[in-house]
Amino acid sequence: MSAPTLPARPTTQPEPAPGVPITGADRVRGTIARWQRASSPVAGPVATVLKYLSLVAACLFAITPILTILMASFKTDKEYRTSGPLTPPKNWFNVDNFVTAFTQGNMVRGFLNTLIILVISVVGSVIIGAMTAYALDRFQFRGKWLVAFGFLVATFVPGVTTQVATYQVVNAFGLVGTRWSAIVLFMGTDIVSIYIFLQFMKSIPRSLDEAAMLDGANRLTIFTRIIFPLLKPAIATVVIIKGIAVYNEFYIPFLYMPQPDLQVISTSLFAFKGPFGSQWQVISAGTILVIVPTLVAFLALQRFIYNGLTSGATK
Repeated sequence: MSAPTLPARPTTQPEPAPGVPITGADRVRGTIARWQRASSPVAGPVATVLKYLSLVAACLFAITPILTILMASFKTDKEYRTSGPLTPPKNWFNVDNFVTAFTQGNMVRGFLNTLIILVISVVGSVIIGAMTAYALDRFQFRGKWLVAFGFLVATFVPGVTTQVATYQVVNAFGLVGTRWSAIVLFMGTDIVSIYIFLQFMKSIPRSLDEAAMLDGANRLTIFTRIIFPLLKPAIATVVIIKGIAVYNEFYIPFLYMPQPDLQVISTSLFAFKGPFGSQWQVISAGTILVIVPTLVAFLALQRFIYNGLTSGATK
């Protein structure tokens, strides 16, 4: 015995029952439905073309400045002054600018200072951020919402408006002219790292804390031996984001560490800019040397960044 066939679903807007008045909303819905049916063969391809055109335009906006710097880094001084920014160099094997930037710009010393500041700052930022998130998530105390609100408000205050007060505080501690001035400022916990740690912290059941307390563990032991090891995805995400931010920072090292022996990788290129002219082709070569480690690190670790952010947002 064959199964009964179901009636086909209507593909058009059903007609109103006899005697039921047609309202203005019904007319509008019918018009929209007819317009969609008529435009669907054209709207689909047009939307696809517009999508890819927008992607191409975004790629051009992102790649053009880097391509301009790359071509300028292979040009001579005369060639740079007489050619356009998008004109390819005559000799793609001219590495004199890279040698000049690496040797006269003391980029080895800049990389070393950057590495010292980056490692200490990132480690301190991870510890402070994780402990702050643990306190906000696990403890109940008066003014808890005020602390979280204070971190949020601080992100809306432009940093340039507080630089005078910040400089006076750092100078009062005698840290100006030392690496510790940049390290202390970079270690300051930002709302992004707190948010990432908080999202992962909420995914860890509180029953683990309670079971450890029954075994006699205190809060510090619970945090260091149970909570902190479970935060590895969040730690990886914060390390990457914070590390790239510290590596690319220019203003803080330039303001608080003006000595030549304390130059970092971002300020070492400033040696080629003077009041009587600038060697832009050498600066471009140094910029490429600075970009390459960041680009390689981002391409190698981008999946950890995206996975960490999305996992923290959905847990």
